[in-house]
Amino acid sequence: MKTFFGSDLLLTCESAKAVYGRVKDLPILDYHCHLDQCKIRDDAKFADIGQLWLAGDHYKWRAMRLCGVDEAYITGKASWHDKFIKYAETVPQLAGNPLYYWTHMELSQVFGIHEPLNKESAERIYGQANEKLRHISVRSLLRQYKVEFVATTDDPCDDLAAHGKYENTVVAPTFRPDKLLALDGEYLKRLGKTVGYEIKTLADVLRAAEERLQYFVSRGCKMSDHGFLRFPAKYPSLAEAEELFAAGEKEHAFGCLLVGLAKLYKKYGVVMQMHFAVTRNVNPAMYARCGADAGFDVIAESSRIGDVIEFFRQLSDEERPETILYTLNDAELPALAALTGAFRHVKMGAAWWFNDTVQGIRKNLSVIAEYSALGTNYGMLTDSRSFSSYARFDFFRRILSDHLGGLVEKGELDMAAAVALAENVCYNNSKEMLGL
Repeated sequence: MKTFFGSDLLLTCESAKAVYGRVKDLPILDYHCHLDQCKIRDDAKFADIGQLWLAGDHYKWRAMRLCGVDEAYITGKASWHDKFIKYAETVPQLAGNPLYYWTHMELSQVFGIHEPLNKESAERIYGQANEKLRHISVRSLLRQYKVEFVATTDDPCDDLAAHGKYENTVVAPTFRPDKLLALDGEYLKRLGKTVGYEIKTLADVLRAAEERLQYFVSRGCKMSDHGFLRFPAKYPSLAEAEELFAAGEKEHAFGCLLVGLAKLYKKYGVVMQMHFAVTRNVNPAMYARCGADAGFDVIAESSRIGDVIEFFRQLSDEERPETILYTLNDAELPALAALTGAFRHVKMGAAWWFNDTVQGIRKNLSVIAEYSALGTNYGMLTDSRSFSSYARFDFFRRILSDHLGGLVEKGELDMAAAVALAENVCYNNSKEMLGL
């Protein structure tokens, strides 16, 4: 029987272990996350593991609800101690869930704790972890995991004052214009105040977007990001979209704006990330109680691939920015991966959100390998609000190494090629993409 969460975790053959040995200590480039840049600037500390783990992690909140935990111990007013104990009691029920892996990997890597977390061990682990936390800060975690680059998620109206370089970590903003694309009246007023003129037309929207993008780039921005349910079905010209906007049919201008932004990203050398096939806030009562990003988003139906194709047809190779696609519905992975071969500068992204499981990552790697080119992939990102979540990179590197090592064991890939591909996916490709 293997050691609980031992050194060979998720590595099923000697070749996998050999590949992993070459990538396990590579630096981390986290090009998409939801970390708080102010906490990096301030080198914040955490007095309690309950706060570190449960203050904003909707993955854990959802798991606790699945296990029948009362909301008072999730987003309610219970103490961090009591919330941690309740989470610990759910962990044995999460076998196979990525949370089970991440929880024990973080306990091992961050706190030096190597026993299972459960009801019996909860108080003991709570005390041991909090003692360790006395000597842990945000930046010490970034140092431990060799994090060289962090791309936070920021609204076009944000001031970006806290972004910069802290020790060996570059903290850069990501241009996330979801509210701008929704053309909400109140938001457009805020945008107008930010740029110093009233937003009356779509041309004004695009002008303001370009001005804010220029500011983001001046603050180190390398990435943009978009989250939406599905790709637009129509792509009106700016003149047609202006008429729709004036008539109050704002949603029909979405396609025009999305294409306009894509051209701006190409102009300023910014990568375009697109997250889709997600339906958000499906539980109205709990959304009213807990707000957004609280665990009430779900996988949506697959995209109409014709709509995705139509988006890319709006852009020539010279106009198209480097683009990364993330779908929450992995049923459409083969079609999307095949599409990346029809348009230059388009790649599939990491297994996203509900899919960043052992089997989800394996499927993502396998489909990209079979329908696209795995060696060009940009690898892992945290997509997280937790500073201890960098264990997820190790999780990914182990699964990737096992995938490639398995091919080596079967005589289908030579070891040198496996190692080179793993190094590229885990570090080199994203370093080149970011221009570091």
